[in-house]
Amino acid sequence: MKPLTSRLSSKGQTTIPKPVRDSLRIAAGDAVSFEVREDEVVLRKVPVVDFEWAGAVEQTLSEWNDDLDDEL
Repeated sequence: MKPLTSRLSSKGQTTIPKPVRDSLRIAAGDAVSFEVREDEVVLRKVPVVDFEWAGAVEQTLSEWNDDLDDEL
């Protein structure tokens, strides 16, 4: 992909160019993360968390609730 540019508003906002949004498959309402690396920034789509699934899985992890492993 060729380099793309966007202007920063007085409020610190910018528009993510459409080819970038398409490439990352992001749309309005999606969360993105920014990682600063020296003089550049990496933009990533934040995966959506299925809270129902996470709650169900959490119940199976009860073995991690004890301190036995910490003593080894």
